[in-house]
Amino acid sequence: MSLFNIFDVAGSGMSAQSVRLNTTASNVANADAVSSSINETYRARHPVFAAEMANATAAQSLGQQSSMKVAVKGIVESDAPLIKEYSPDHPMSDADGFIYKPNVNVMEEMADMISASRTYQMNTQVADAAKSMLQQTLRMGK
Repeated sequence: MSLFNIFDVAGSGMSAQSVRLNTTASNVANADAVSSSINETYRARHPVFAAEMANATAAQSLGQQSSMKVAVKGIVESDAPLIKEYSPDHPMSDADGFIYKPNVNVMEEMADMISASRTYQMNTQVADAAKSMLQQTLRMGK
């Protein structure tokens, strides 16, 4: 793998973690949202990542070195049950007196945010190390 491929791999990792941070921020922002209907209640969202195997396999079949970038395959909604709370005095309660709250676990979201932030940081360190190695290689020619 050339040093230039490292920038592509680290960049794809940073992009993926940026998506992860955005979905986590959306989940935390909507954690206290209330609805009068199950269908209108916010559901926690999570990104799905996968290695770009097709590109790496094609490169290997041509005898080239391959690098495995990360791809965001999509964002899925959590299927965890929503919180149904009896609150007849609430202005958003339905005809039966229930309100519905999102299935967002703020503690899990905060842990996910820290993990995404650290992973993003590690990818930037990889890119910095590759940059430093390239600069050292260029200095050898002087």
